[in-house]
Amino acid sequence: MSDILQLQPTVVWNYFNDICQIPHPSGEEAALRDYVLAFAAQHGLEAETDNIGNVVIRKPATAGMEDRAGVILQGHLDMVPQKNEGTDHDFSKDPIQTWIDGEWVKARGTTLGADNGMGVAASLAVLASTELKHGPLEALFTIDEERSMVGAVALQPNWLKGDILLNLDTEDEGELYVGCAGGVDVVAAGHYQQEAAAEGSQWFQLSVKGLKGGHSGCDIHLQRGNANKVLVNLLKALQCVGVRISRLRGGSLPNAIPREAFAIVAVPADKAEELARIADQQLAMARSLLAETDAGVILTVEATEAAAQVMTAIDQQRWLDAFHAVPNGVDRMSESVEGVVETSNNFAIVTLENGEVGVKCFARSLIDSCTAEMGDRIAGLLRLTGAEVTLKGQFPGWKPNRDSAILAALQGTYNDLFGKIPAIKVIHAGLECGILGSTYPNWDMISVGPTIRFPHSPDEKVHVESVGKFWTLLTEALARVPVKA
Repeated sequence: MSDILQLQPTVVWNYFNDICQIPHPSGEEAALRDYVLAFAAQHGLEAETDNIGNVVIRKPATAGMEDRAGVILQGHLDMVPQKNEGTDHDFSKDPIQTWIDGEWVKARGTTLGADNGMGVAASLAVLASTELKHGPLEALFTIDEERSMVGAVALQPNWLKGDILLNLDTEDEGELYVGCAGGVDVVAAGHYQQEAAAEGSQWFQLSVKGLKGGHSGCDIHLQRGNANKVLVNLLKALQCVGVRISRLRGGSLPNAIPREAFAIVAVPADKAEELARIADQQLAMARSLLAETDAGVILTVEATEAAAQVMTAIDQQRWLDAFHAVPNGVDRMSESVEGVVETSNNFAIVTLENGEVGVKCFARSLIDSCTAEMGDRIAGLLRLTGAEVTLKGQFPGWKPNRDSAILAALQGTYNDLFGKIPAIKVIHAGLECGILGSTYPNWDMISVGPTIRFPHSPDEKVHVESVGKFWTLLTEALARVPVKA
């Protein structure tokens, strides 16, 4: 029995516990989808799956609520698979190991999947209830939100009948979200020439670890360290002692700030001590720069086996210059929404091995034209190396509707329940609302959720008390849905 089964509201935590037992990283949602479909059959509810793998479950209105506007509860089935180095966990087959740490629920060495397992659990709890009052309900469970948003992109018009979308995928209880950023993946593939390392070279593995990482939208303003950037800075500094790169890898997902990066390098034997000295200097610099945000950064130099080849000096210089110049972090703050990032980029993934280079960045903006401009800027820079660069999967942001009826209704409901007006927010992360709204422009949309911290990293945690308040708001809001116009 998991400790979380003792928490309140038990119905939500029970479904979340079930979800944690079922592997569901992005692209591997089939088992969780089967669970959701079996749930619908068990409760005698109508369910459908579309051609891409999204699921909708329909539940009739409770007695006397048939004339209310239809509500769609929406969340995504997939989770971000991130783990600490040394954690023995296979996201394709192992359950998430949850534990309670004071006021928070966490996972042991991995992402928790509260993003968006909490939203899915809450939807299932509503669908299962025989006591809640509500109008006609649909629950939409999309696939692959974290990696490509293909579920939302492929959603067909006229499949859903509701009028109000409650997206259950934000991460601050007490705040109502009415807008979000759009984004685009920048993907580069390049080449470099190789040659044999100088005879008598010594070989080392350079490792950057200990960074917190996090969500490349929600956490980008925290100015946390990017392991790819830290490693590139070290490699550039080491060129003065003749370092030559054989392999390099850093980061793992476009929407996760890189926490770890590694390189295999050769150096002339008489420069090995100088390499260690420069590495110590770079570590001190990194710790100084990140003292307030990511002081746990670790940089290690360890002897390793010799590799067959290294990059040529000219190609190494070209690629390191490009990696160094790629923008990372906040590019511009919003002038229309105070305190919110407008445009950013995550220098997310870099691989270099056997003459092939791969780079992935994830650019975001509240303004769709600025998303495209940031993507084009990065693409232009990387093309100077001779790489082939493509912009993939651009999705629109969600423009706030300050006249939203559901926004006004939830503000009033929250105030009645908790004695204060909730904050109205726009988030730099990419919710599915912008995409869904382009297919269903008639929907009145809002996003709510419990308090989740550090999603997309092994530090992810969900605040226990906030889950209860989220559930109370959701169920009361459903009881107050207005009559359909």
